[in-house]
Formats: sequence, structure tokens, C-alpha cells
Amino acid sequence: MAGNLMVSADIAVSGMKAQSERLRVIAENMANADSTGRTPDESPYRRQVVTFKDYVNAETGAHMVKVSSVQPDESELPKKYDPNHPAADAQGYVTLPNVNPLIEMMDMKEAQRSYDANLNMMKTARDMSSKVLDILK
Repeated sequence: MAGNLMVSADIAVSGMKAQSERLRVIAENMANADSTGRTPDESPYRRQVVTFKDYVNAETGAHMVKVSSVQPDESELPKKYDPNHPAADAQGYVTLPNVNPLIEMMDMKEAQRSYDANLNMMKTARDMSSKVLDILK
């Protein structure tokens, strides 16, 4: 009985680790939201996207989650007219990062809620294990 509860906690921990990595990538995206190139030929920062994958823990048979990859978002890079910028092209346009702070904030909120849900699951499994041990005394 207590073993099953510990597996539940392990599953929750895998979710917390995955969402923690997602939050790190979101923070990196937000920090670079205004990072343009220094010259017209230099590309600006490209938004990073986290993908997850499930796997089966060979020891417990439980389905867990982990980060599969962190890859650049290949969506179009926006341009802004700013002929005085050092990275402006011949027409005066600067290529900007494809980071939308509003989308990053929504992703951050979603990752935070998922992290919190996994944390609550872990706490519940720990409390239930403790109660089982109290009963067995």
C-alpha cells in the first residue's frame, strides 16, 4: 500500500521537474524578448519551446513525464521600422525576436498551475503514507 503511494509521489515529482524546466525556458524567453542582433546580418533571439514525452519507469511500471526537447520556435520574426538601430537593414527595418510576452505569461501561469497540482499530489501521497504507517503502529 505505502509503495503505491510512493510511486504516486514519484510520478508527481517527474511532473514537477518537467514543469520546472518549462518555467526556466519561459524565463529565458522573457529575458530575451528585446534581444535583437547587433548588426543587420545577425539574427535576433528565437523563442524556445519545450516538448514533453511520457516514459514508463522500468522499476515501478508507472508512466512518468520528462522534457523531450527544447527547440526554437520557427515562426516568423517580426520587423519594426527603426532606421537608427545598429541592426537595421538597408530599408531601416530591424528584425525582432518572436517572443510575445503575453503568450509567455499565459504559458508561465499554466506551468505554475501544473507544478502546483503535482506538488499537491506529492503532499497528499506523503500524508497518506504517513497515515498508513500510523495505523500499522
